[in-house]
Amino acid sequence: MTKIVAIAGGTASGKTTLARDLLRLGGEDLVQIVPLDAYYRCNGHLPLEQRAAVNYDQPLAFEISVLAQQLAVLSRGEVVDIPVYDFATHSRSAVTKRIKPTALILVEGILALHFTELRSFYSRSVFVDTPEALRLSRRIARDVRERGRTEASVHEQWNENVHPMHLEFCEPTKAIALEIFDGAAWNDEQVLALLERLG
Repeated sequence: MTKIVAIAGGTASGKTTLARDLLRLGGEDLVQIVPLDAYYRCNGHLPLEQRAAVNYDQPLAFEISVLAQQLAVLSRGEVVDIPVYDFATHSRSAVTKRIKPTALILVEGILALHFTELRSFYSRSVFVDTPEALRLSRRIARDVRERGRTEASVHEQWNENVHPMHLEFCEPTKAIALEIFDGAAWNDEQVLALLERLG
């Protein structure tokens, strides 16, 4: 039987790292990850400058109907091919990634718990809770290293979109999560314990 679990939390809270640790320790025959980021609307039709200016931290940035359809397929025990999003170009890649219906499907993303149409699929939910200053420093390091941004542009985006949207849409979902996980630091023993609780 496939269980679908939400892993929510603010940007750079450690959601992706935690999901990957659960996959690493549980194995791909037990755990698969479905990133909410894969379901950003494709803005490839817009000039690059306009794509970069889109607010990617609010609910309308996501094509949630596609994710809901694919979670329904996974819950029936069938394979899906999920989108792959290219953050450097702010557009959907031509390639897809195949996800098989394992015992645990982790839906990981800032707004994984925001959308009511997704909550009915979840058997468990985790909110990764991490201090704002640590999240900002992680976001700067990641976006400069992996997404071709400058530190100044990351700060600007944080102040204009990321932090206000976090307060409006992400932070309130902490109250409905079944489990709060400390995103500042953790070890394999804590991840294995979480894996047991989720399973």
